Amino acid sequence: MIDSNNIFPVFNSIVSKKDKEKKLNQKAKVIWLTGLSGSGKTTIALELEKKIFKMGYFVQVLDGDNIRVGISNNLSFSDNDRLENIRRISEVSKLFIDCGIITINCFVSPTNSIRNKAKEIIGDKNFIGVYINANLETCEKRDTKGLYKKARMGEIDNFTGISSVFETPDPSFININTNKTSINKSVDYLLEAILPKIQYN
Repeated sequence: MIDSNNIFPVFNSIVSKKDKEKKLNQKAKVIWLTGLSGSGKTTIALELEKKIFKMGYFVQVLDGDNIRVGISNNLSFSDNDRLENIRRISEVSKLFIDCGIITINCFVSPTNSIRNKAKEIIGDKNFIGVYINANLETCEKRDTKGLYKKARMGEIDNFTGISSVFETPDPSFININTNKTSINKSVDYLLEAILPKIQYN
């Protein structure tokens, strides 16, 4: 991996991540939510953001709505472009980490190789993997945008769960089953799991 401090001396003059975390009274982490479209990733992320923000934490949510319309608006959903999308998201997340900010990322990120790439860029100690676990049947019932229907009709290529694979994350990911668990209970469970990891003291 490139050592930015040696190539770009300005990095040696930037206020350190440690000092920024101390100022913000929090540990900067990336909480990476993966799962099928319709599993509840964004809904859970937004509720989690509200809860930890009210507790005094400085936090940012990243998802398709604020990434695909901007930094990744030139990418498709091909395998190569999915990987590039995750690479860009991970690099942005790394910048937030360096600022001492907690980032909640909600992206399908369908394969273990893609997730591992994100973890490699962000850093294992800064990465908290979360599997928002809902089966395909449940996700199709929640299909408010009609995406699954379009994918079934062949109108959307490379749609995860239909024409593109989704691999179950490895056991290190926090598993939240949203097939029957309410959003509130899912958020409370996730909050309990991450709090010890974002608390400064």
